[in-house]
Amino acid sequence: MGPADFEIYRKEVAARMRKTGVTIPEVRRAFRIKYSFSALPFTEQLPIWTYIWKEEKNYKVRCQAFFYCEVHALKEPHRKIAWTVLRQWQNYVDGWPFCDGLAKIYTQLLVTYPEEVFGQLAKWNISKDHWKRRQSVVSLLYYSRTKKIYLPFEQMIPLLDNLMEDEQYYVQKGVGWSLRELHNVYPEKTFSFLRSNIKRVSAIAFSPATEKFDIKKKQLILSLRRA
Repeated sequence: MGPADFEIYRKEVAARMRKTGVTIPEVRRAFRIKYSFSALPFTEQLPIWTYIWKEEKNYKVRCQAFFYCEVHALKEPHRKIAWTVLRQWQNYVDGWPFCDGLAKIYTQLLVTYPEEVFGQLAKWNISKDHWKRRQSVVSLLYYSRTKKIYLPFEQMIPLLDNLMEDEQYYVQKGVGWSLRELHNVYPEKTFSFLRSNIKRVSAIAFSPATEKFDIKKKQLILSLRRA
């Protein structure tokens, strides 16, 4: 099976999406209907979905590729090959929905392969591609409630620290999001970091970073910021 076969499958998915509504629930429901290749094993389906992810421009069609991996990539027998392949998917990210969708998968693979995945995040952290820089911090925790195992604070904070002055809007949104989730896991250490770096926290990152603070913390951090 090669690119010619993959293109046939891409057209099959695209044809279904042309008949599907635009909302995420509608696109998800469409995925539940089997495709002609849906019975293939993971090792044969993943190259098909990878081709679709790389070659397709339509948002709904690309979502089908993500939905497949969301369900199957984190199954125990599949995780190693999934990381080997899906780390390359980041090269084709051109918007925050796909960036954050992959973060949902990457953050779980970070638990299984902490050294390997964190090493990749560290490389993305200094990339010229701002979607990779965003990914480098969002994947650290994603939504912290979805995980039970976390990297040490001291290992994660340098990646956030490196992007505090980043000029890209979506990178700053990612920094704010990740500081909020870091505070959920390491509240005192994160609060201390924010106090010490309050002048470096952008207006874009500040709101999400502090949205879970209690009243006392929020008043203190606001007073420091105004000062």
